[in-house]
Amino acid sequence: METSLDNTIRLSKRVAEMRPCSRREAEIYIEGGFVSVDGVLTEEAGARVAPEQTVTIADDATLLEIVPVTLLLHKPAGAAQPQHLLRADTLTRTAPGQRFLKRHVVNLTEHLPLDPQASGMTVFTQDFRVNRKFSDDNVEQEIIVEVSGTIIENGLQQLNQINGKVSWQNETRMRWAVKGLKLGTIEKLCKEVGLKVVSMKRIRIGRIAMASLPAGEWRYLQEYEKF
Repeated sequence: METSLDNTIRLSKRVAEMRPCSRREAEIYIEGGFVSVDGVLTEEAGARVAPEQTVTIADDATLLEIVPVTLLLHKPAGAAQPQHLLRADTLTRTAPGQRFLKRHVVNLTEHLPLDPQASGMTVFTQDFRVNRKFSDDNVEQEIIVEVSGTIIENGLQQLNQINGKVSWQNETRMRWAVKGLKLGTIEKLCKEVGLKVVSMKRIRIGRIAMASLPAGEWRYLQEYEKF
């Protein structure tokens, strides 16, 4: 029996009656962000509505599959659980993107996680093709590392024994372009040559640069962009 003691019914049942369509199709419309209740977008198919509430289905509502997404976040230094920053209110306004859905921030896989004290671009995806790209550990990262201390003789050559390239940008700033980097590796290697890491910021992963994405905000990976 659908009607509850408070005289409400499931939103999916109301949509199915309005369209008309199957209950599963109604759920797809709702989860796709095409249904509003009293003017408020509602993405939970299990939500309940009262007879006096107004339910609206968008004119462009479609039953097409919701495409898996990849999200790029500028992680601030000190953020130990950056996925919590993936919200509607932190979606950047500085880059083009698609319509935000709550489904976009579930079942995400994070690739190349950063140390908590580091900042910079991080990748979260629902897309199996992106997961496969990162599975071979062969995607280059570019990280700007601020250091203090005095490097030992031949220290730069020692750092360049990694799978990549380390170079000085100025007296205290280094550029690391590396593959297969594990958490804590940069601090460990720097310590071995007499340097202390002051800060780290990842500015590029593969062919995708962080560019002007503000700290604490994120954007969608565009269809034309490839790692």
